Amino acid sequence: MASDLPEKRREQVFPKLTPQQLARLDVHGRHRLVKAGDILAEPSQRHRDLLVVLSGSIEIVVPGMAGEEMLTVVGSGEFAGEMSTLRGVAGLARIRVRESGEILSIPDEDLRHIVQTDAELSEIMMRAFILRRVGMLSFGKSDLMLVGSRHSGDTLRLSKFLTRNAYPYVSVDVDSDPGVQELFDRFHVGFDDVPVVIGRGATVLKNPSLNEMAEFLGMNPTVDTATVHDMIVVGAGPAGLAAAVYGASEGLDVYVLESVAPGGQAGTSSRIENYLGFPTGISGQALAGRALTQAQKFGANIEIASTVLRLNCDQRPYSIDLSDGRVVLASVIVIATGAQYRELALDNLSRFVGVGVYYAATYLEAKLCADQEVVIVGGGNSAGQAAVFLAAACRHVHLMVRADGLADSMSRYLIRRIEESPNITLHTRTELTALEGSDRLERISWRCNLSGASDTRDIGHVFLMTGAVPNTKWLIDCVALDDKGFVRTGSDLSTADLTRARWPLQRTPHLLETSLPGVFAVGDVRSGSTKRIASAVGEGSISVQFVHKVLREIAVPSEPKAVAVA
Repeated sequence: MASDLPEKRREQVFPKLTPQQLARLDVHGRHRLVKAGDILAEPSQRHRDLLVVLSGSIEIVVPGMAGEEMLTVVGSGEFAGEMSTLRGVAGLARIRVRESGEILSIPDEDLRHIVQTDAELSEIMMRAFILRRVGMLSFGKSDLMLVGSRHSGDTLRLSKFLTRNAYPYVSVDVDSDPGVQELFDRFHVGFDDVPVVIGRGATVLKNPSLNEMAEFLGMNPTVDTATVHDMIVVGAGPAGLAAAVYGASEGLDVYVLESVAPGGQAGTSSRIENYLGFPTGISGQALAGRALTQAQKFGANIEIASTVLRLNCDQRPYSIDLSDGRVVLASVIVIATGAQYRELALDNLSRFVGVGVYYAATYLEAKLCADQEVVIVGGGNSAGQAAVFLAAACRHVHLMVRADGLADSMSRYLIRRIEESPNITLHTRTELTALEGSDRLERISWRCNLSGASDTRDIGHVFLMTGAVPNTKWLIDCVALDDKGFVRTGSDLSTADLTRARWPLQRTPHLLETSLPGVFAVGDVRSGSTKRIASAVGEGSISVQFVHKVLREIAVPSEPKAVAVA
């Protein structure tokens, strides 16, 4: 990989540190004499040290099914490490001494101190870490293999999980790969076991859950469940990540819980063009990745594939029950669980999810429906972005809305692109009425409510992007909700809401605070929020100033008094 890079980019990916920079690092690590052949780190190892080569050289290799693949050689003045080193989670490569010499080993805790306090070294290292992960993803080699089928919803589920979490893997399609039977024989699995994950040597996982995948790959930092965190953020969409960045940068102990991958619903957007500072646009995944890196740089602990079951709101500090049996504690909770697309009332809908029915339009879904006819149901910006994106790969895109047009729900720049695209047809006052197929979607029907005419087509790919249903079931009567299930906050809380909640303080709730003191709601999950990324980021960031106020109240408690609400 290193030899293929242009010289300018190589200087950024594998920078050579100056004597002055090495001297500043020296106080954070310990010197080690190493011999050729010594293994300094394995892929499954957590809390790997940053390794700075003082003399000799080390090599970075990627173990795989067919043996090792050389990634690069790190020489004197250079360092080995990437984003997993900063997070203290399992790495992606094996590090071995190539030429005997001396290295400086810097523990991950000291590395985090360096990137937070030394501006020059922080820029050098963070850029290198990010570019190295990008390089690993494009390298095409990994010790992780996903054996699946394009006709399997669970294969798509695992592919999206790995892709959205920027974890490199090798994909094997049982429907087209000629060597799949040999692979099955070698690992004693069959077609009925698909999808199968093989990694860490020869370990086999049959259709694992996302939590099992994250645990197997060591994707999450180890966090002591006895710790009472300053702030737990539930959800790592734009609002949750903004809260994490601002909270951690201001010295708070921040713990983020995310059920799938950073970015939330916005993370699945193919291109966002109206977000401030990105005139040429940016994908939702890239935007989420940058925000995630910022939060990690400042020390936030972020755990993915972590499903929250309930908030226990009858005690302080607050506790959250997780699906794996753990209970985590915090003084303040920030609810940033967002919303999901509403399910249509269609027979067989759940049967076709992942095998013809999708709730996101990423490049993975685009590959499945390349050169085919597709339907998108929905009239918001996400649906518009999906239509424009899919039109580049699909034969024809049908965009269906119940309204008379798109002007009330979609940005004008997207409407113009849809109008000017020859292979996008807008169907107004139209709704999907039926889904048909055997093991995957094969036919659909729709009806025009204006004319009453119905149509049935042999279309096998439908993207549902309608409405918004808040992810609030886990709150279980802890906070006041509106009639649609979104969380009421601040001045939207009525006297009746606070009376029912037995609000115990003399002050009224802060902006973004719920009917439960010290519990905030930000982004799409909040009642009355503007469903835009910039708004979500703004709410997440400003919530931190109120978090500080609540933490000061806890530090110097006052006598509870009845609230006076105008």
